[in-house]
Amino acid sequence: MNQHLHNTKQNQQPTPPRLLQSSFVVCLLAILCNALWGSAFPAIKSGYRLFEIPGNSPASQILFAGIRFFLAGFLALVFGSLLQKRILIPKKSSIPMVLKLSVFQTILQYIFFYLGLAHTSGVKGSIIIASNTFVAILVASLLFHQEKLTRRKVAACVIGFAGVVLVNLNGEGIGMSFHLDGEGFLLISVVAYAFASSLLKIYSKEEDPVTLSGWQFMAGGLVMIVGGYLLGGRISKVTLPGMAVLIYLALVSSVAFSLWGILLKYHPVSKIAIFGFTNPVFGVLLSTLILREESQTKGWQLAAALVLVCVGICLVNKPPKKGKVSEKNR
Repeated sequence: MNQHLHNTKQNQQPTPPRLLQSSFVVCLLAILCNALWGSAFPAIKSGYRLFEIPGNSPASQILFAGIRFFLAGFLALVFGSLLQKRILIPKKSSIPMVLKLSVFQTILQYIFFYLGLAHTSGVKGSIIIASNTFVAILVASLLFHQEKLTRRKVAACVIGFAGVVLVNLNGEGIGMSFHLDGEGFLLISVVAYAFASSLLKIYSKEEDPVTLSGWQFMAGGLVMIVGGYLLGGRISKVTLPGMAVLIYLALVSSVAFSLWGILLKYHPVSKIAIFGFTNPVFGVLLSTLILREESQTKGWQLAAALVLVCVGICLVNKPPKKGKVSEKNR
């Protein structure tokens, strides 16, 4: 009985500020985060071109990502300190949380992401990475018991994932091959993201989400810088346009992940994670608009994918009807 009460208390959502009690505001902020992450795809490609980083050099890409994340953490802490009018330093008891979070959120997720992406097709990579939304909900529900896994949530994930698959069907072909250093590494990246989402929700009950995000980015970024350099990664050319892109990418990470952490603190993982299905849609759309790439994704595919993703989001975020017992309480 006492254990049940303890678990109930642990899983109870803290009361959000008035602004974050609005479903409309939560929706806008979650979409903003994914729009920013979606814009990172064309920005990263531009960064590789401006810094002359070869597409077949994962070590240099890891080095570049490490610099980006270290800078992102620094900016998050500076802006957070200015907004909260105090220097954001984690409590002594929060240091292990920062280190664990950096392992899953930055080091494992992004090192395996860059290494895996170098050994698989773009279509396969996009689809596997998009599954992180589904995996995050499964981990939060089945391993951390932060919420109930309902039929509605499963249906929402399937529908949203179908939208992601649709937007990536461009004639390149998916294939059935599986390689540990390709698809396997991407799956490790996906699982790392899922654990990071649940850990961030748990740790944000004891520590400020912006403080956690900032310091874990700096710790993880530093590890990636050292690792990328030791693996032979180098950045041989530095230009002002390249630095501008790097600063933008750092801002994307610092702003999006800080907001995402705040949203996860006050809302169930499933309610926020489901918006992740909009990420690849933004990625395709913004890559076409910004890079002027000739996209093989047709307009009807993009529109249909967006509809499917929106249906999935609505299924998870739709409140139960009054007088009807929700699946969560069955």
